[in-house]
Amino acid sequence: MSNVESVAQSYQQFNPRAYLQNNYVPPRADFSNEGSVVQWKLRCLADACATGEIGGHTLVDIGSGPTIYQILSASEHFKEVVLTDYLEVNRAELRRWLQDEPGAFDWSPYIKHVSKLEGRGDSWQEKQKRIRERVKTVLPVDVHQPNPLGEEISSGSVDALVSTFCLEACSPNLEMFHRALGNITKLLKPGGHLLFIGALEESYYLAGEAKLNVVPVTEEIVRNALSDASYKIKEFKTYIMPPTLKVGVDDVNGVFFAWAQKQDSK
Repeated sequence: MSNVESVAQSYQQFNPRAYLQNNYVPPRADFSNEGSVVQWKLRCLADACATGEIGGHTLVDIGSGPTIYQILSASEHFKEVVLTDYLEVNRAELRRWLQDEPGAFDWSPYIKHVSKLEGRGDSWQEKQKRIRERVKTVLPVDVHQPNPLGEEISSGSVDALVSTFCLEACSPNLEMFHRALGNITKLLKPGGHLLFIGALEESYYLAGEAKLNVVPVTEEIVRNALSDASYKIKEFKTYIMPPTLKVGVDDVNGVFFAWAQKQDSK
């Protein structure tokens, strides 16, 4: 695909339930297997948040999709959390869970697991209640716009960002991937933090009838993009997808986790 419009068109067929089934139930989300990719992601996020360096008033999750696992640890350290996605079908899926509606995806195994990782001593139900209370809104986002959240959230007002499997999946090429990272970075205060997860060397993934193209990125490409966007990388980890988790719903080779801090502009 050559442009942003064609990417946007391809996403009109995106099926949230098929995406969740492909990625967020076993085998990829096997909580009995410490080597599963989902356990790895949750551990990376929990460990970064456990340092005490990430916190503040507002956390924004860029391109939430239909998932909430990515905010389970970080949400404990902010007064307000904002979820965002380009697609209304995904925003509706998020609202279904936030409002505890019948048929919502069951994130309780994730919340139970993260509760154990954090060792806070309270119940997973209390954690779930806190998350639902702290998520103040679910907004449309377009990372290809200079102001990705429009007038809803102004530049330089956000304490931290989370973004998982978004930028490489919605950019038609590497140039637009770099630009999208720059656009979301404008939302951050100087010194603000980014928790960034994405696919390594992936060219497509499936979500029902939709086959979505992805910009293949490497660790070097991601590191350079973060540097170009004025981040200092505090931590960078990679996960190699084992053959048992290559289940035909994408051609991903691995996953990266980056914790980066926006530098003061001189």
